Amino acid sequence: MAATVSPTLDQVLDFCAEEPVERVFLEDIARRGLGRFSALAGEDGRLEALCHVGANVVPSGSGCAAFAEAAARSGARMLIGEERAVSELWEAAQRGMPRPRDDRPGQPVYALREAPEPGETGLRAARLIDLDVLVPACSEAHREEIGVDPLRRDPEGFRWRTRQQIEEGRSWLWVDDGVIRFKAEASAWTPAAVQLQQVWVDPEARRRGYARRALADLCRLLLEHAPAVCLFVRPENEPALRLYDSIGMSRELTYRSLVF
Repeated sequence: MAATVSPTLDQVLDFCAEEPVERVFLEDIARRGLGRFSALAGEDGRLEALCHVGANVVPSGSGCAAFAEAAARSGARMLIGEERAVSELWEAAQRGMPRPRDDRPGQPVYALREAPEPGETGLRAARLIDLDVLVPACSEAHREEIGVDPLRRDPEGFRWRTRQQIEEGRSWLWVDDGVIRFKAEASAWTPAAVQLQQVWVDPEARRRGYARRALADLCRLLLEHAPAVCLFVRPENEPALRLYDSIGMSRELTYRSLVF
């Protein structure tokens, strides 16, 4: 009989190792000591399901309905993760949670394990001197993806988070004459995978092949440090789907996101 428990770090890492791409975010925050976790464990102590409850609720595994009460109390901005786990949790928790303003099922999760051909771009790690260029770019990428302008909701917090990504070596860009030809950040990084987010090109520089070339260079760089690079995308974002297909990424699973 499975029971709800507060998992140990070793239990979380063992669970995440079973699906390192799907669970990359959960493993990343566990390793950094940032996660608030609840879990479902069998009699042998092995986790059957895991859920992070914070600004986002992120479930994984089988039996995620067990986390309904915690999700309902969370006040989270998003419920996001592997599609079946999210759907099971949402079915159990929805009466106690706000009505989502957006429901995004079927989000492809892409992964790449073989280095693509070089793009020969000016891609580099972001530096603090880039902060004033990156903050509005990251804000616009967030607005395009989530539908909320973070500089209106929490300008100081968003600037701090953008700075933190730079300081942690999780932000890259290719900028020419003040125009961002490409930028991306790592939302999670473990020994098994790096998950990218906010892949973005300045609108005036789009449709010129910059994103394909720079993403190839970024993946080549990251594959020197981890065996897989992954990301997820909205299924209706055809330009992004073509971009990820073009550098050899493969679709491995699907996520579902509910945005409150």
